[in-house]
This record gives sequence, C-alpha cells and structure tokens, in this order.
Amino acid sequence: MTLDHELLDLINLDDFEAAAKSSLTRIAYDYYASGSDDEITLVENRNAYSRLRVAFRVLRDVTTRDLRTTVLGHELSMPVLAAPTAFHRLANPDGELATARAASTAGSLMILSTLSTYSLEEVTSVATCPVWFQLYVYKDRGATAALVRRAEAAGCTALVLTVDAQIWGRRERDIRNRFHLPGGVRVKNLLGREGEDLPKEAADSGLGAYVQSLFDPSLSWKDIEWLASLSDLPVVLKGIVHPDDACLALSHGAQAVVVSNHGGRQLDTSVPTIEALPEVLDAVGDRMEVLVDGGIRRGTDVLKALALGARAVAIGRPVLWGLATAGQAGVERVFDLLRDELDRALGLAGARSPGELDRSILRRS
Repeated sequence: MTLDHELLDLINLDDFEAAAKSSLTRIAYDYYASGSDDEITLVENRNAYSRLRVAFRVLRDVTTRDLRTTVLGHELSMPVLAAPTAFHRLANPDGELATARAASTAGSLMILSTLSTYSLEEVTSVATCPVWFQLYVYKDRGATAALVRRAEAAGCTALVLTVDAQIWGRRERDIRNRFHLPGGVRVKNLLGREGEDLPKEAADSGLGAYVQSLFDPSLSWKDIEWLASLSDLPVVLKGIVHPDDACLALSHGAQAVVVSNHGGRQLDTSVPTIEALPEVLDAVGDRMEVLVDGGIRRGTDVLKALALGARAVAIGRPVLWGLATAGQAGVERVFDLLRDELDRALGLAGARSPGELDRSILRRS
C-alpha cells in the first residue's frame, strides 16, 4: 500500500490521532495529547461542541460556495489556522518546517511557537503563508525583546502573546513520564541564551521546571503596551475566556484575541472555549477580531464557531497528528479534510460562505 493510499484511508481527524499514537513515543504522545489535572477541560472542549445543534436552512441555492476569509487583513483560503504548538520535531524530523509548508499549501496561516524546534528564521524562510509569532514573556525581558525584533525582521506579521501560562498547569502525564526533549532536539529560538534546553527533572516534568524558572509570573496589562512598543507588529492576545478581559485587551491596544484555555492544559475545569466565545464576542462587538481554538475536530465545529461570530478557528493537536503520521503530506491532509467537511456543512446548513452564518441557526441541547 502506498503512502497516498494510507493517507486516503484516514478519513477524519480522529483517525489521524490513532495513527499518530501508534508511531509516536509514549512521552511525545502524552505530551501532545494530555491536559492538566483530571483533564476535564480537555474533554469538555470537545463535548461542548456536541451540545450545540444546527437548525439548518433549506431551499437555498448553495451551488457555489466560498470558504475564503480575511484575518487581520490576510486573505486565507478558509477560516482555519495552525495554532501554536511546541516541539514539532518530536513528531517528525522536519518539524515546524513541514508544518509551515503544509499551511502554505493549504492557503492558511501558521502561528509559530516560541518553543519551536526550528528557529523562526528557518521557518519563515520556507513559508509562503503568513506566519505569526507566539510569544511567552521571560523574566529576562531582554530575551523577550530580542525575540520580538527577530520575529519582525524575519517577516512575521503579528505577535501572539500567550497570557494564560505564566504559571504552568500540572500535566500529570508529563510528570509521570519525566518529560524532557530527546538528544538533538532543542528550543532553537533561544540558542545562546539560558533556557535553550529543558532540564531533566528527577521527579517532575522538565518543561514545568523550565517555565517555573524562566517565565515571568508578574506579567500584567501594563506589559501589553510595553510589548506593542517593541515593534510595529499587531498584538494578538491568546488565552482570553472572560468578557472583561476581552475589553481590557481592546483598551490596551490588542488588535485581536484568541478565545483559548490552552487546549485544557492550564486551569482544569475552566470554561470550554466554544461556551466562552459568545460572551467575548458580545463584549467587544465588531471592534476587534476574535478567533477561537480548543476541541475542534470536525467541519461542523468550525461552522458553529463561525456562526457564533468567530473570524476563524485554530487547530493544534490535529496538525501534530498529521505531522506524526506523514509529515507535510499528513498536515496537508488534515487541512483538506477540515476544508471538505466545512464546505459540506456550510452547504447543508443553507449558506454559501462564512459571512452568511449567524447565531440564528444554533440551538443548545
């Protein structure tokens, strides 16, 4: 059986997770798949989508459908982005390079993690799609400022500040596995500075120890203005679930927010993102763009997020499952499956484009 045929046999995103699990080491799979504590939010991010039902419309001419949209001025082929996720070389030797090429082929946008295993310059050199740079703020503010300057020089078009992770969630699978990076895999964006390698902890996760020692827990709203002053790049805040925080983001100069709970990896029992999305949207109205991530596995999930008013969605784990299964081709297949599912769901719901969707077609079970 050829690789193409093997990929065609994977007909949904859950198939890709199963295939990836069989090829990844346990430490890598658990790192990607796990949530914090009892993993309640991890599960609820997905289950919350099933509690939203679609009251579809009929007898509308849906012969021609168009999934294109814009996100902060970037024209994309569909409203699905690659969310920032760390350590892609745990899944495939080509790591973030393969992900960038796949996002480019898909006509999408990639958000590159600070904790990438290829440097931001290496990734932007192969990407033909827009690349946003996801940022953590370090106690060493010089390291943070240097990353911002590098991101701007490399052609990144936005800074995505993760605001829900200055204290690390307790991910018990990582603790049991004593998570650390294997030999030859490094945090490439910090080479030459303290913290380029994760410690090997005797009784904990190396990543948890890294965060505790290097991330700045004093980060506050005043630092948003400091960050914006470092470059001309628009600032996006990722990790917003409360409407008051969305309003604060707007008043402090953020151009967009991502409704996110870090994939269920931070505060367990926090609100599922699709349930937080409507309040955030109601709070900011049309004054800023709102994206959402967490638990998206079907085109109908994307449809529901768009109907609530999200500009686009971002997917994290499915990209990693595609990468682990077949590298760039696997990630491309993941994007293609979601594209086809969204296109079909759009037509079956009686709409020809994302702009024709609104909350009137949604019901809560």
